[in-house]
Amino acid sequence: MSEEAGASTRELTMSRAMVSAIAHEMRENDEVFYMGEDVADYGGIFDSTQGLREEFGYDRVMDVPISETAYLGAAVGAAQVGMRPIAELMFVDFFGVAMDQIYNQMAKNTYMSGGNVPVPMVLTAAVGGTYNDAAQHSQTLYGTFAHIPGLKVVVPSTAYEAKGLMHNAIRDDDPVLYMFHKRLMGIGWLPAPEGPKTPVPETDYTIPFGSADVKRDGEDVTIVTLGLHVHRALDAAETLAGEGISAEVIDLRSLVPLDTETIVDSVQKTGNLVVVDEDYRSYGVTGEIVASVADEALEALDSVERVALPDVPIPYSRPLENEVVPDADDIAAAVKRTQ
Repeated sequence: MSEEAGASTRELTMSRAMVSAIAHEMRENDEVFYMGEDVADYGGIFDSTQGLREEFGYDRVMDVPISETAYLGAAVGAAQVGMRPIAELMFVDFFGVAMDQIYNQMAKNTYMSGGNVPVPMVLTAAVGGTYNDAAQHSQTLYGTFAHIPGLKVVVPSTAYEAKGLMHNAIRDDDPVLYMFHKRLMGIGWLPAPEGPKTPVPETDYTIPFGSADVKRDGEDVTIVTLGLHVHRALDAAETLAGEGISAEVIDLRSLVPLDTETIVDSVQKTGNLVVVDEDYRSYGVTGEIVASVADEALEALDSVERVALPDVPIPYSRPLENEVVPDADDIAAAVKRTQ
């Protein structure tokens, strides 16, 4: 990654990279604060705030009652009067109890006020399965939030992205939904795959929203994905290379705004497109990206495959969950169908 060149770095897990960015922004701006369930003394159940309370105290790292409706509404109000709250939704699955606060207030109040009332807040949310926590704690739901106008939606896949995207999110004057995959955080009880722990510059830096990253160059097929499945796609690409298939892997990094240009440029080179997502297949990210490419470069598309969760509740059973969540073998099989 060219952005790392010349910077003093250290290797961090994704959770530590997130905390590094948040701590920097809290030191620089007294209006930045963090609120959520178990984020103060406990440090977040996915280590998303580990160490922040010790430095900044309870006034700026606040545990809240189990009422997403109340504290997400409070975050919107704080943002509207000039603060920059970061509010954590412990599991994205819980958004339903605060749907009005997210969908109708956080996303739309700037528009409804004629641009007079910005909502500069970050909503962080843990997403994804692969650890047997059943249908109400394992969803990804990228598409649910990317669908609503007014929200920016970002999804880091490595520690490097996690820090840069978080700096950018906190500084943004629009509401940002920052979706982190539990499996990538690097916590002891939920081992991460190889890949998300990366060198991270000690200084602050930003990754612009709407700038996808080509994680692996290839000539035969374009694999577009995000979050955990960047690493599964890279594993698949490595296997495919041994079989003579050259796969290009694109990490979206943000869904809103979406870097359609990078995807289209790649498809015009390879002619084949595989879109991989841990969200549900219907009405989701895979379909949107395929449609976006078709709008821009239909003549370049020789074949298309979508790899996503089937439209079923995510099972508690480990074998059944492994069956429905796409893995590297599923991605490789989809790529082979395009050749």
